Amino acid sequence: MNSPSEYALPHIQKLHGYTPGFQPSGDGWVKINTNESPYPPSPAVAEAVCQAANDSLRLYPNAKAIPLREEAAKLHGLKAEQVIFGNGSDDILNLLVRAFANEKSAGYLMPSYSLYPVLCGIQDSGTVEVPFDRSMELPFEALENLDANILFITSPNAPTGVGFSNEDLARVIASFDGIVVVDEAYGDFADENAVELLAKYKNLVVTRTFSKSYGLAGIRLGYAMADAEIIDILDRVRDSYNVNRLTQAAGLAALKDQAYLKEVVGKMKSTRDRCLAEWESLGWFCYPSAANFLFVEPKNGAGESGSEVAESLFEFFKANKILVRYFPSSPLTDSFLRISVGDDDQMLYVSETIQKWLKNA
Repeated sequence: MNSPSEYALPHIQKLHGYTPGFQPSGDGWVKINTNESPYPPSPAVAEAVCQAANDSLRLYPNAKAIPLREEAAKLHGLKAEQVIFGNGSDDILNLLVRAFANEKSAGYLMPSYSLYPVLCGIQDSGTVEVPFDRSMELPFEALENLDANILFITSPNAPTGVGFSNEDLARVIASFDGIVVVDEAYGDFADENAVELLAKYKNLVVTRTFSKSYGLAGIRLGYAMADAEIIDILDRVRDSYNVNRLTQAAGLAALKDQAYLKEVVGKMKSTRDRCLAEWESLGWFCYPSAANFLFVEPKNGAGESGSEVAESLFEFFKANKILVRYFPSSPLTDSFLRISVGDDDQMLYVSETIQKWLKNA
């Protein structure tokens, strides 16, 4: 008998799955490697979940999450038929690949969210990687001539945190003959977002998540906004009940408490900007961030930077129970560390640890 894995489709046998940030066991870790919020969600969320945890759990949830669609539409000045919810924004990205990336290629920029090629690999679609240079400006000519059916742009970018203006995004959307997905997982931290472009461009999809600014990574909830025709297509290929009852209750409560969201986002942006100034004062290069993390190129005590220096600090952090992300696979990222914004106490410990490293490195 063959090995069971040999019965899998050939392209699945070759697939390498997505690698998430390291999840530690035990206490005492400063976990700033996956861009989670250091603050709890709105108090209204726990109350809503408790109220929803009743006899109704024996029933299927609202299949289309209609109350969520209506609330998000109201928040963004859209119609409910322009919104769809999923099991995290990753679920929405998967639906987009499933619907639009089968026969023609999917395009994405590099570096960006490493899930895109994994989803394309699952679908067995072609892919086109468009490289950034160190400036991290959108490569307009390459994007305008891209032969693909769907294009993913992470804005603000991950892992650099660089945000792209609506003017620049509109230039790409207008020239691209296909679906353009602006992945705004970090959109609540940016000064500008692409939602307003939906009124002009029918080929635009904007995705959002509750995992970052709303502090709800554990419930898995995300959504997309687009022309009603695109949402209808996505509804055809999603799971019938892709958002459970408790998640719907939590998400609705979070959406309704925008005052709490603004307070938390404000605190995180303040901490982010303070850390940026501190690290720049050390002579470290750091991209201007429109997200809840910083992408920083450290220098050691001798003023040296590079992949060995970045790896040294990464390991020193880990030895001191601080988790950050290191991306050694590309020359554009191998001298940098991505550091999520923690609370003030966590970032103070990060600063103290950096000073110890500088003395010992």
